[in-house]
Amino acid sequence: MFSPSEQPRVFAAPPGADFPEVLVQGLRSRFANNPPEDMARVQLILNTRRMERRVRALFDQGPPCLLPRIHLLTDFGNLSGSLGVPTAISPMRKRFELVQLVAQLLDAQPDLAARSSLYDLADSLATLMDEMSGEGVSPDVIEGLDVSDQSGHWERAKTFFAIARHFLERIEDQPDAEARQRMIVEGLMHQWDQNPPKHPVIIAGSTGSRGTTMLLMQAVAKLPQGALVLPGFDFDMPETVWTTLSDALSSEDHPQFRFQKLLSNLDLSASDVVPWAGLDAPNTERNRLVSLALRPAPVTDQWLEEGPLLGNLEEATRQMTLVEAPSMREEALAIAMRLRQAAQEGVTAALITPDRMLTRQVTAALDRWDLVPDDSAGMPLQLSPPGRFLRHTAALLVKELTAEALLTLLKHPLCHSGQDRNLHLLHTRDLELAMRKQGMTYPEPETLRAWAGAQKEPPLVWIEWVISQFCGQIIAGSPDFSAVLETHIALSERIAAGSDEGSGGLWDEAAGREAAKIIAQLRDNAKYAGPLEARDYADLFGSVIAGGEVRNRDKGHPNVLIWGTLEARVQGADLVILGGLNEGSWPEAPSPDPWLNRKMRHDAGLLLPERRIGLSAHDFQQAVGAPQVWLTRSIRSDEAETVSSRWVNRLTNLLKGLPDQGGVQALSDMQARGQEWLSMVKSLERVEEVPSENRPSPRPPVAVRPDHLSVTEIKKLIRDPYAIYARHILKLRPLDSLMKTPDALLRGIIVHEVLEQFVRDVDADASHLNSAHLLKISETVLAENVPWATARALWKARIERVSGHFVSGEIGRRANAIPIAYECKARSEIPELGFTLSAKADRIDRTEKGDLVIYDYKTGRPPSQDEQKFFDKQLLLEAAMAERGGFKDIDPADVVDAIYLGLGNPPKDERAPLADTAPAQIWDEFTQLIAHFMDAENGFTARRAMHSDRDHSDYDQLARFGEWDVTDKPKAEDLG
Repeated sequence: MFSPSEQPRVFAAPPGADFPEVLVQGLRSRFANNPPEDMARVQLILNTRRMERRVRALFDQGPPCLLPRIHLLTDFGNLSGSLGVPTAISPMRKRFELVQLVAQLLDAQPDLAARSSLYDLADSLATLMDEMSGEGVSPDVIEGLDVSDQSGHWERAKTFFAIARHFLERIEDQPDAEARQRMIVEGLMHQWDQNPPKHPVIIAGSTGSRGTTMLLMQAVAKLPQGALVLPGFDFDMPETVWTTLSDALSSEDHPQFRFQKLLSNLDLSASDVVPWAGLDAPNTERNRLVSLALRPAPVTDQWLEEGPLLGNLEEATRQMTLVEAPSMREEALAIAMRLRQAAQEGVTAALITPDRMLTRQVTAALDRWDLVPDDSAGMPLQLSPPGRFLRHTAALLVKELTAEALLTLLKHPLCHSGQDRNLHLLHTRDLELAMRKQGMTYPEPETLRAWAGAQKEPPLVWIEWVISQFCGQIIAGSPDFSAVLETHIALSERIAAGSDEGSGGLWDEAAGREAAKIIAQLRDNAKYAGPLEARDYADLFGSVIAGGEVRNRDKGHPNVLIWGTLEARVQGADLVILGGLNEGSWPEAPSPDPWLNRKMRHDAGLLLPERRIGLSAHDFQQAVGAPQVWLTRSIRSDEAETVSSRWVNRLTNLLKGLPDQGGVQALSDMQARGQEWLSMVKSLERVEEVPSENRPSPRPPVAVRPDHLSVTEIKKLIRDPYAIYARHILKLRPLDSLMKTPDALLRGIIVHEVLEQFVRDVDADASHLNSAHLLKISETVLAENVPWATARALWKARIERVSGHFVSGEIGRRANAIPIAYECKARSEIPELGFTLSAKADRIDRTEKGDLVIYDYKTGRPPSQDEQKFFDKQLLLEAAMAERGGFKDIDPADVVDAIYLGLGNPPKDERAPLADTAPAQIWDEFTQLIAHFMDAENGFTARRAMHSDRDHSDYDQLARFGEWDVTDKPKAEDLG
């Protein structure tokens, strides 16, 4: 196939070329006049399974021929023959063994790392070991690094490296996949030195970014019939620039760095690289432009020299569009609209981006046109229904059951997915309403049974199933991993099946099958994980399942494609959209390395963090050379303004600096084409203006207006009558929180209980009138009613701060009057209006003269006297009701004082303005207020006199507040 050569053979395809198509065309042209069996002798080594499928598909398109022997770089384990290399241990086994060792280390030195990072530490350590094996770096090299200026970091990392050394020393007998691959390559190189193959051996599509791959490529290139075919090789870069790429510290982020390293190892120069198929790039002018734009930083002065030689840039940029959207949403919509047009026209269009958030938004935008893209990445398994379900069930083994956790699982689509799911959902809804109403934060079996027994048709069988599957599942101690795994899976299958046998729909569909595959891997390797606490098991399980992906290849549209950067290397499309071109997205920011910093990696001969940036740069250079290209980015993210990708910055800056070659106009045209699509996005999103709602003031019939209110609701009737209308006439109630929280309401209840108990104890024994006894009661009440340790401590401190004020005040109060009632109920009627007012006084005292004193405890700021006069009339109305004999078992008497006992910070008592407003006058004014709202001509105006515009009402959304404000005139509306 190849003529004899004194030097290694290296071929390449230019950026923008459809590499698999170029590869197949080159093979066909070279064997056009050969016997058909010659093609079958070719050993073609490709880098990915996806490229293999594409190459086979291109051969299948004809004309008919015998296919070359196609292998993957990872298939050399099957080609090793008699090399005698041991079988590789599975990656999961290696990580499980590391988990045991890291767990022991963390038990001995808890300050090294958080326990929750157990699997992540083992995984990153295993990744480092794989890299050391692939790059041929021994533990001695790592330990011999000069770390005199970074001892603190090194001392911590060295402890973990002792574990890595233990594994690397046994690598000859139990190699991992990376080490085994290198052993096989070294064995093949030795065989080829003795007996080189006579048939053609070609490695195509690899950039040599890993040490083992680079070693194999060098060996193949030196074979008598060996050759390399490189993708996206920059034929336009001058030799002088190639020579500047020799230093990894300054050049590894350049797209052509790996090729320079390969050529240097082969003693070749860039001029020795030959085009593979003799085909031009789709746009040679654009390749020259991009090549110049991406020159390494030390030689960007060549922009001034070579820029004018590019000629007119119109041809290079005619099929380029630059979309700079205000937000990621608008970027996603513009991309979706372009993909939709491509689907209508029958054009193959591909979105290439590493930003999964952007791809999800594009997929969601395409859904409005019932278009499902063919997404190469699919969905992360952990976000699929089985993944979420299994993670939730794992949490049952670790944490005390909460209402939130229980309902999350009961409502999950896989829960009780066998028989009678409709009945299951009905019971779940009823249970949720009860939990919200009763504040059932931590459901107990007795509480659940009591709820079921109180129902009209008690779901006793269902509640027993709930109790048996969800309550008391916590695993104590450190059982064997395999035992916890089997317990977890068995529990998950029972919850999924419900009252049926089997596992319900847990293992159905693509996501279920992928989850089952990972569970099988866990079972196969469980014996290597050893004993683990349940919390460590849950963290480990979540980390393992996060690595799975679910993809349905038959679901997506054949012409609407979403690729990651890896997939884009082996595919071709008529339209390529490079999305998310912002720093931190594309290129992605280097992942933090917990083990070695940048200089230490370089000194050890390991890959630098910039390697991924260089690979991304090569992907960009390859993709931007496609026939038609979109470059898209968002100017703002959800948090702040973004920074344009360095490659887009270089390209736009170069164009701006070449006005004589039409660069400025070319850039303007690119942006104009993008702006046209952004204008269409605005048109798509534009909605017809809907008239704002008026400020409501409904006037329901008098017969349905409330005829009973409590004194605490009168403030709301005055300030926000609409809230009374919504609650008492529409019968709407805010849904109670699912999880009971330490809010202001609960704090008020707790403080009331503490103070009431304290005052009762003082009634029984005057010696208890001291702060110590008050604090003793608070500790007991808080312990019984507040399960949150932080809130308990804060509230105890708050009670302690006000205890002195309350006790000293209590001494004065008892000198003036004697308590006669606590939590005392009252009712008073307005017969002529058919209205009843109810109340409950926190405390009522009686003086020696028989007069009454009313107290109300306030944990917040008590209302001022002016506020009490006009809005907050609780104490004034209670005083009026007391003088009218409204309190149960208390005869009518004059009220000489009514006081709010403020227990805020600082504590402050506030008297009601009885001297300014007599109780009789108060009652008359109250009667007029009720008569006003009993008049059919008067409505219940929304937010009539709120204390502040910032005050929230439970019914603001119902009233459409925001479409109007308090300066708008209310619109009365008669209701039938």
